Amino acid sequence: MGIIKTKNLVHEFFRRDEEGNVESITTALDHVDLDVKEGQFIAILGHNGSGKSTLAKHINALLSASEGTIWVDGMDVSEEENVIPIRRSAGMVFQNPDNQIIASVVEEDVGFGPENIGVPTDEIWQRVDHALATVGMTKYRAHSPNKLSGGQKQRVAIAGVVAMEPKCIVFDEPTAMLDPNGRKEVIATAHELNKKKGVTILLITHYMEEVVNADYVYVMEKGQIIMDGTPREIFSRVEELKEHRLDVPQATLLADELRKSGVDIPAGILTREELVDAIMKVK
Repeated sequence: MGIIKTKNLVHEFFRRDEEGNVESITTALDHVDLDVKEGQFIAILGHNGSGKSTLAKHINALLSASEGTIWVDGMDVSEEENVIPIRRSAGMVFQNPDNQIIASVVEEDVGFGPENIGVPTDEIWQRVDHALATVGMTKYRAHSPNKLSGGQKQRVAIAGVVAMEPKCIVFDEPTAMLDPNGRKEVIATAHELNKKKGVTILLITHYMEEVVNADYVYVMEKGQIIMDGTPREIFSRVEELKEHRLDVPQATLLADELRKSGVDIPAGILTREELVDAIMKVK
């Protein structure tokens, strides 16, 4: 079993009237099956309302399933005694860092989580040092988070999760509120954690360009997984991506048009650099 596994996971939201009668039911997750291996970098792609953030909340034991099962680090999320251990194994970074940062000094914020679970003081500061170094924010440790850029705030929020020493971190649209530079900082940090620290990463996003370096990609729509594969496999299916109104990167679109016009370049071009290399090799 992988570090995160779901089987026939269903989540339904009920809308009730003032008397408690059910008016409508919305199925946010519709029999979702996932199997994430430890150490992988997984991307979950989809529009708002596709169910990807609902899935993230299940991984962190913030929601209970209507049907099906989810296991995190071998623990069944539905069993109450597993909730706290699961939240220690699977950290979560949210869309808005201001909702995750609570202290008035960066280093105090990063140390809040470990202190809250009773980590000894000496070890707390070791964890703070390590976490800030990991995300490249050591020189800002004595700063107020309010003085930081959006990307820097998000890296502080990530450091706070890293200090809890989770096996897995779920990034729930962490770049949605950031400018292009901030987005690059956060995605680079996620990859650093995965490659250098071996942390399993689940990146939930609607930005296609953020998934190109993932190990595997799941595409969600209306609560279901409609496509899955490596980034190259997914990006090879340009027409299908368009049908689902996903914003295909310009390099991938141009490569697809060149292929249709008879230019001999491979399918599934991911980046501008790959496209240039492919064109240069055309005879």
